[in-house]
Amino acid sequence: MTDRALQKDFDRQIAATHRRLVKAMDGRLGAMSVETKERYFAILSTLATKLESSEKPLREIAQEMMTEAASVILQEMQGF
Repeated sequence: MTDRALQKDFDRQIAATHRRLVKAMDGRLGAMSVETKERYFAILSTLATKLESSEKPLREIAQEMMTEAASVILQEMQGF
């Protein structure tokens, strides 16, 4: 497979996985508590903002998001 074909295949797979993620989360929203929805929205909107407006590399954005999301993830885990 050529680099171009491989890149195109990854683009297709990523787009399909994005659609699966949206569908899966849409299916879970009704069962989420307001507090969980608030935390999820905070993380999701922060990520979207960073991806839209940042000229930082994706790796740096991922590192920042891991740091910012760690406390939220711990809060969710304590709810179990």
